[in-house]
This record gives sequence, structure tokens and C-alpha cells, in this order.
Amino acid sequence: MQARLDSLHLIERSCWQELERAAHERDHGWHLLTLASIAGERADARSVILRDVQPAERALVIYTDRRSPKAAQIRARPLGTLVGWSAALSWQLRLEVTLEVQADGLDVSSRWARMKLSASAADYLAAVAPGTPLDHHTPQRGSREHFAVVVAQITAIDWLELHADGHRRARFDAEGPRWLAP
Repeated sequence: MQARLDSLHLIERSCWQELERAAHERDHGWHLLTLASIAGERADARSVILRDVQPAERALVIYTDRRSPKAAQIRARPLGTLVGWSAALSWQLRLEVTLEVQADGLDVSSRWARMKLSASAADYLAAVAPGTPLDHHTPQRGSREHFAVVVAQITAIDWLELHADGHRRARFDAEGPRWLAP
């Protein structure tokens, strides 16, 4: 078992380092996150894959189909929460985020250029929008026009460590780093 971190600065830095690892390591607990967005008067949650981390901008990147309910929800109310659990670290992250759907531009085009070479490209090539009822299980292929990037600007990090010697929790936001009761 690794030594526990006692410095708020080191914990926050480690959160960002682990997020960067998670974007590139499929077996990292935070590679697959839960994104909760606002759908009218209720929350709507789904799993998303962490594609990129931009620590200097305090942002995470995920991909979506621009026609998806998730994209519509983000355009209507661009607030959300990303949640991840890493069993290896015994850490939970809850990230309060401001979301933006980007469907055009150089960044989206360059990400699509890399994505279209992977098996995941098919996820964005369906001729119909996600959630559309189908007569059969294999929809026809569409085009790249449905690929979009979601940038999640982190406004707060809520870190929770579950540990046999005592659970710990900290928050990192505009008010500064601080310990919280777990």
C-alpha cells in the first residue's frame, strides 16, 4: 500500500496526475467517469470516457454525438458533475464542471482525424441520433458531422479517500484548498 498524502497541495497535484493517466490508460478507474447533467427538472447521468486532460486550463475532454440528449442538455444548461472512483487509489472524485459542446473548429477536426482511425469512430457515424428507436439492431452509417467534443471546465474538485486508518475529504475550488469532514 502506498503512503498517504498529507499535503492539500500534493493531493490536488496527484488528482491532476491521476486524471492525466486515466485519459490514456483504459484500466484506470477514472478512464470511465459518470457525467450528470440537468434534464429539465431532474438530473440525468451516464458513463463517459475521459479522452484528454488540460491541467493548465483545468479542463477535461470527452466526446459525444452532437445529436445526443446529453449534448442538448448541455446546450440548455451547461452545468454538470463528473464522478469517478479508483479502487486502486481508494479515491473518489466529484468534479463540478461547466460544460461546452464544440461541434466545429480545428480542435474538433483534429480530434476526429485521430478518432476516425479507431474502432470507436462507429459510435459517431450512426445515421440516427442516440436513443432513436430502431427496427433492427444495426443502424446505417452516417458521417463525421455528428462528432462533437465536450469540454468540462472544472470549477471544484471534491476528493474523498476511503482508508482503514480513517477516511479523508478535501475540496479544491476558488475559495482555496481545505479539508472537509468525510
